[in-house]
Amino acid sequence: MKAQKVRDLDNNELRQQLSEMDEQIFRLRFQMPLGQMDGLKKVRAMRKDRARIHTILREREGLSQAPAEKK
Repeated sequence: MKAQKVRDLDNNELRQQLSEMDEQIFRLRFQMPLGQMDGLKKVRAMRKDRARIHTILREREGLSQAPAEKK
């Protein structure tokens, strides 16, 4: 998932994406010991996408709090 595509979503959609990714990663971790190596690539890609979503949520949270911090 590209960063621009993530930025186009609102916060609720991003949180929903995170919960879906967590569930998928959980399932893929069970598949990896069974010898399905394509799961490893998917887990890595999902972890990066998950980090990207967390970063964008933090940026938005920081922007909403930034004007209150100025003195």
